[in-house]
Amino acid sequence: MEGHESETGFDHELYRLFPTHRPRPEGEVEELERIWDNPKGWGLLTVVNNNYVGFFYVATAFLFFLLAGILALGMRVQLAAPLQDFLPQETYNQFFTMHGTVMMFLFAVPMVEAIGIMLLPQMLAARDLPFPRLSAYAFWAYFVGGLCFFASIFVGLAPDGGWFMYPPLTSIAYSPEINTDFWLLGIGFIEISAIAGAIEIIVGVLRTRAPGMTLDRMPMFAWAMLVFAVMIVIAFPSVILGTLLLELERAFNWPFFDPTRGGDPLLWQHLFWFFGHPEVYIIFLPAAGLMSMMVATIARTELVGYRLNVLALVATGFISFGVWAHHMFATGMPRVSTGYFSAASMAVSLPAGIQVFCWIATLAAGKIKWSTPALFVVGSITIFVMGGLTGVMVGMVPFDWQAHDTYFIVAHLHYVLLGGMVFPMFAAFYYWVGMTSTNALSERLGKWVFWLMFTGLHVTFLPMHLTGFMGMPRRVYTYLPDRGLDLLNLISTVGAFIIAAGVIVFLVDLARNFRFTTSDDAGNIYGGGTLEWLPTGMYSTRSIPLVKSREPLWDDPNICDDVAEGRYFLPNSATGLRETIITSPINAEPQYLQLMPGPSPWPISAAVFTAAFFLALTVQAYAFSVFSGVVAVGCVLRWLWETDRPIKQDTADIGGGIVVPIAITGPSSHGWWALNTLIVVMGMIAFMGIFSYLYLYGINPQFWIAPPAVAQTGGISTLLLLAFGSAWLSRRILASKPEKTFPGQGPWLMATIGASLLSVAIWWDWTGWTGAGLEPDASGQGAAVFALLSFQACVVVVAFIMALYLGYRSGKGLLVAPASVTLDVVVRFIGYAALQGLAIALVVRLFPGV
Repeated sequence: MEGHESETGFDHELYRLFPTHRPRPEGEVEELERIWDNPKGWGLLTVVNNNYVGFFYVATAFLFFLLAGILALGMRVQLAAPLQDFLPQETYNQFFTMHGTVMMFLFAVPMVEAIGIMLLPQMLAARDLPFPRLSAYAFWAYFVGGLCFFASIFVGLAPDGGWFMYPPLTSIAYSPEINTDFWLLGIGFIEISAIAGAIEIIVGVLRTRAPGMTLDRMPMFAWAMLVFAVMIVIAFPSVILGTLLLELERAFNWPFFDPTRGGDPLLWQHLFWFFGHPEVYIIFLPAAGLMSMMVATIARTELVGYRLNVLALVATGFISFGVWAHHMFATGMPRVSTGYFSAASMAVSLPAGIQVFCWIATLAAGKIKWSTPALFVVGSITIFVMGGLTGVMVGMVPFDWQAHDTYFIVAHLHYVLLGGMVFPMFAAFYYWVGMTSTNALSERLGKWVFWLMFTGLHVTFLPMHLTGFMGMPRRVYTYLPDRGLDLLNLISTVGAFIIAAGVIVFLVDLARNFRFTTSDDAGNIYGGGTLEWLPTGMYSTRSIPLVKSREPLWDDPNICDDVAEGRYFLPNSATGLRETIITSPINAEPQYLQLMPGPSPWPISAAVFTAAFFLALTVQAYAFSVFSGVVAVGCVLRWLWETDRPIKQDTADIGGGIVVPIAITGPSSHGWWALNTLIVVMGMIAFMGIFSYLYLYGINPQFWIAPPAVAQTGGISTLLLLAFGSAWLSRRILASKPEKTFPGQGPWLMATIGASLLSVAIWWDWTGWTGAGLEPDASGQGAAVFALLSFQACVVVVAFIMALYLGYRSGKGLLVAPASVTLDVVVRFIGYAALQGLAIALVVRLFPGV
């Protein structure tokens, strides 16, 4: 930012510059509307703007909530009386597997991610999130993949091994049909969509905040979404790896989970619950962020303990990764391990308690108006605390041994999830509907929705604590009469239909009052103080304000008028294209102007063919799968082609005479942050793969054979170091050229040499192990080693495609010195691939050693 640099904090000169009192040039707003206008009709499938994509996302996630709820009603009818025959055993198994899977994978996480994509740009006063086409791809991948996955229940191919898919029940010996494969490939694919959204959210929260919105002024929901997205990046690779390993075992007989050949079924539980327990908090934290914001508005006072709440969010995210074996107390773990995980289970409840007490203190400090959001917020606190108390109970090992796999756990789980996520979601629907609808939802019907759902929840799940104490196991499709369970199960079934009645009333309210809009909305119905209530259009906020406090609308009564009159940053389009301001991650100082891509058919095309790739693998149509994968990669490359476009204009005036660059590379660019986040995802997959290798060695070392010669290890390491050096050198060649000088073929040739060296190294590594007599289907060691090599081979293929893409852009004259985002990304990826290959080669050859 020329003339306004600051090292220790946000430059106070900007406070004197804004708001400016410039006259609004005629046609300025109309020009913004033209630039940000979206296609109509079928063209809506190509939109990438968060207003539409976020709305599609929320609607789809709510659809899956309804579908999973219908499955739950079917299960409750089956259990309403002993020895019912409403659902056959096999169908019941499919129902409860799909219910849990859809609720956890297709509703809970996607819903909070969808709300984030919808609210965050307005809340941060950005034009949009930094990778709108990535958001569109994530949504369409989720939409197409999720519907195809759910459709399996209509043809008898739905998974039936539980939403946790424990082997050996799900091994090919016990589940020979493709039902399990639908789960493994479908869920792995849907998790990729969630990770894409998480990358968008991390970079968006850290780099697109309005100037002046320091970390200490961020809305609590933005903090919650940042922790949520970081947790996804760390946790979800574990379940992706687990699903791939189990599918490899089923498809190719690689014995990861077969103890007779050096595998171990408990490896699946470690991989799954390393994801599964943090996922509970991944679901809860965004809802807690919504609660913190709504509590402040309901009480008409700032949130008590803002910084303490932020600390609680971060602490919850950190501690939750040390609790995964909380679910494995009954597996015979050593006493030391159970003691540690029990203590961690107690510790993780403390940050949640801090947030609850801050909410209560805020409500007590203000004056509550009992609106529908207020009812859902207070009801959520009540229900979540009840679920949290039973969570502390099952965190104690002796109690868990008694209650494990009974309906007590079902009751605890639903109290936590409904109180911690579903009730805040309904509160958010009523609170934020004014942003997207021309009409508000009905307060009268909303209170009916709350009381029906609140009553139905307790009627349904409170008796389940008793049925669990009485020994009723979960996941059973029937039970014997005269065991004291008949009346309690009937009450629970009645309660489930009361909840359903509340949801039906909500649907009636939507049908009567909700009318989607992007501009002429109902407005700030409940008087919130944060930036999402500024005057907006398809371009988000009319001008990007200078933020001076946590509740700008409460502290500056004129801010809405000043924003609407264009008196702040970026009142017009500085380049005639879609733009947003990229700010520094801590103090939110303007750094440069990002050019945003517009509507495109390529994200939806890439998503459809990605879904086809995984679905074809499920039914073993390998030729069509390969074809779909190639087309999907082509679509991705085509959409990326336009995102690194040369521009004639180097700088732009963003208002107040402040001039910033338009395109930069390196650590300050948002692309650098996105690539590093992707590298963390890939690194976590590799890390969990190495964990699996070492775990199997610790369990069954008798199956291990000696690794190849050390000399071969040295040769492979040399190749990988040379690949890393080639990538580094290609970046240096470009940086050394004068500005706007075309640097010839040197950079992309060095990148291609690096990718080629990676290919030779992985081939040498693979043949070295086969030459040593190791086969992937022979033992757990073979399966683990060749799984790691297969993953590295996939990374190398991607690196090679990227190098060729770079060469094609170079041939078109689009590789321009000294700043090329494409080159920056490609060479960093190749460098990472070399380091990952080096780590894998050394670990499996030198450690633990034989």
